[in-house]
Amino acid sequence: MELPKSAHTSRPWRIHEITPDFRLYDVWALPTPGGPHDFPRLVRNFAGGDTGDNSSRIARLLFAIRWKLGKVLGWDDKGEGLGSRVPTLRDRLPQDLRDGPAGPEFDLLPFTSVYLRDDEWAAEMANRTMHGVMHLSWVPDGEGGHRGQMAVLVKPNGLFGKAYMAAIAPFRHLIVYPPLMRDIGREWSASAPRV
Repeated sequence: MELPKSAHTSRPWRIHEITPDFRLYDVWALPTPGGPHDFPRLVRNFAGGDTGDNSSRIARLLFAIRWKLGKVLGWDDKGEGLGSRVPTLRDRLPQDLRDGPAGPEFDLLPFTSVYLRDDEWAAEMANRTMHGVMHLSWVPDGEGGHRGQMAVLVKPNGLFGKAYMAAIAPFRHLIVYPPLMRDIGREWSASAPRV
């Protein structure tokens, strides 16, 4: 379920310290009910994810088109990413976060972990269009349990990046996120420890 931006901005997440020049695009409640110590499982599930296993054929097609365009037009070339066009956010981390764990490596998605805490994890990606952050957190659900929350923060690369983000907004909200949320819920249930 999409949440108001205040669901992210009102919490004292450490990501606020290092992304003041990023815009918050999306905030979602994840269908991942759990207890106070289930956040590591959510992080593992995301790090092992892939856009090619989305249950929606249309969403898979959109991702395939995007990755193909990125390859053909050079949007995702190594020189357009982290450490090249933009420095990694790890360079901005306060000492306590820099000394802590960055988080897991991604199996297939083009993200790099920035930092990991008991209840929040940030991962970043950059290409010719933007520098983006996926922020996962573990929040009380108001019913005695917890659930995941995902925020997407973006720093578009110039006018082209702003136009790109505006152009994909309806696709994100109407085609990509709804099946993604269902898939996250199914994966969460499937990865639950057997009792």
